[in-house]
Amino acid sequence: MIPPKTLPKVLILAVLLSSTALAIPISYSATLSGAAESPPVPSGGTGFAQAIIDVEAHTLTVSATFSGLTGLTTMAHIHCCTAVAGAGTIGVATEQPSFPLFPLGVTSGSFTEIFDTTDTSSFGAGFVSANGGTAAGAEAALAAGLAAGRAYLNIHTSFAGGGEVRGFLTEVPEPATFVLTGFALAGLALRRRLR
Repeated sequence: MIPPKTLPKVLILAVLLSSTALAIPISYSATLSGAAESPPVPSGGTGFAQAIIDVEAHTLTVSATFSGLTGLTTMAHIHCCTAVAGAGTIGVATEQPSFPLFPLGVTSGSFTEIFDTTDTSSFGAGFVSANGGTAAGAEAALAAGLAAGRAYLNIHTSFAGGGEVRGFLTEVPEPATFVLTGFALAGLALRRRLR
């Protein structure tokens, strides 16, 4: 059993160690819709996207599923970094004109692709130029944009060339975070009870 005087120090150490371990990789997700486009697009299309960035392994994993699009897909990519979180439009951050394995010419589908973020070809040329001219600069800018809620995945179609469905990518809490929070709260309750 941990002595009552030591308990706060143990809890603080556990939280610090766990937050470092949970920092990488970071997962983001978005619900895709026409209403989320700017301006909104009258589309019954829907979808879900996930982006997982790992700045230690230097990878970006992008997955998406979509269905019910009005037009046929022409391209898809991640845009970054808008001036305001969750709003506005901005240029393309990832490879252009589209993710290489993204299904084109369809109204529904899915894909998953892993990008090497040490390779400048994983990013749009303009995004690399705007962020120091290196893959490292582009990776850091995309990671910061994702963390700030200023990046979105957009699927363009023959019906809506500017994008038929999109969604801003927001951080997905790790299940371990909830467990650690529970332990911390339980520890604090135990500490109060022991006093």
